Amino acid sequence: MHSLLLDAYVEFYSASTYHILGIDVDPLMPVFAESRIAGWSAHIIEHLDDNRLIRPRAEYIGPIYPSKCVPMENQ
Repeated sequence: MHSLLLDAYVEFYSASTYHILGIDVDPLMPVFAESRIAGWSAHIIEHLDDNRLIRPRAEYIGPIYPSKCVPMENQ
């Protein structure tokens, strides 16, 4: 059974965790941005060092996306 929740960004799951921890809705976007600062900083450092971004050389071999929609009664 394929679930749309499996395709959600990490913010979908972390938002419910933050809610359980009692964090208000208003600061959620800055909290999400703070968690990505390390990655953004790494991209800037790579660009400044070599004037290019480093990208892994990999080929996706997973299932075709988006997968076909299956009616609920057929699942």
